Amino acid sequence: MILLNYLFRRLLGIVGVMLGVSVITFAISHVVPADPVLAALGDKATQDQIVAFRAAYGLDKPVPVQYVVYLNGLLHGDLGRSIRTRRPVLDDLRDFFPATVELTLAALLVSLLIGIPAGIWSARTRNHLPDYLVRTFSIIGGALPIFWLGLIVIGLFYYRLNWLPAGGRIDQFIAPPTRITGLYTVDSLLTHNMPALGSSLEHLILPGFVLGYYSTAVIARMMRSSMLEVLMQDYLLTARSKGLRESTVILRHALRNAMIPTMTIIGVTFGSLLSGAVLTETVFDWSGLGRYATQSAINLDFPAVMGVTLLAAIIYALANLLVDLGYFALDPRIQHG
Repeated sequence: MILLNYLFRRLLGIVGVMLGVSVITFAISHVVPADPVLAALGDKATQDQIVAFRAAYGLDKPVPVQYVVYLNGLLHGDLGRSIRTRRPVLDDLRDFFPATVELTLAALLVSLLIGIPAGIWSARTRNHLPDYLVRTFSIIGGALPIFWLGLIVIGLFYYRLNWLPAGGRIDQFIAPPTRITGLYTVDSLLTHNMPALGSSLEHLILPGFVLGYYSTAVIARMMRSSMLEVLMQDYLLTARSKGLRESTVILRHALRNAMIPTMTIIGVTFGSLLSGAVLTETVFDWSGLGRYATQSAINLDFPAVMGVTLLAAIIYALANLLVDLGYFALDPRIQHG
């Protein structure tokens, strides 16, 4: 019952967050000293064309009326129409968002598979060579800009070694798999399209590693800190005195408690991966939401930018909710209030 009440309150909070984000993004789009109409039509547009364009997109109405119309559309699942693509923003998000999800999940997988074991290893070998290596790796990971690292790995693994492709989601000579989820790897598996699966995985390696590298360093640092604190607890000394193997002590007793603070970082990491995808997708020519947002911002496509912002806010809020539920799963004694 406590968990259900907590979920209800959090979902109401997410609705409030969405309302606040919609107000902020709408206000900013009207404060920016630029005219999206001229950006869309060009300087040579006639006055009649400008008037017709403003009427078609509702830009001829007072700002408060525009926001009411926009909010009413949101309540009915309408995010407006993109000025750049001339399509409903919701349709654009359906097309581009799966690519970003695929890239983000790959980066998160890299972060978890490397960051958590590295943090445990570092804590177990405190002030020894493995610990120094992991800490150096973490410092470098937090300092390297994503775009610079992306250019470096492209130069090494594509231009020099010719091991991996430099950009895109799939080889240009291979047809994309039949769309089911929009994730090429998943759709390839569902349709048993092995050539598309192999090509999409190859194209996912470099951008997934680049996007996940920074988060790997952050997770490794937090995991090391949490594990060091847990390893000093008395119950672990008791477990060892009972003759349990060290691997059992670490994995069954220490790791569960050390993961609680790390879960917070994982939730924040997921949100940062979505924002970091903007640079990664630009460097690797990845046709996802990041590139769509970048091009929309350049072309002053405010409906598209607001749609991307709202979607990112929803995902970030849901990710934090899942993290809180993870707390409850790791330690049922935690009471959400």
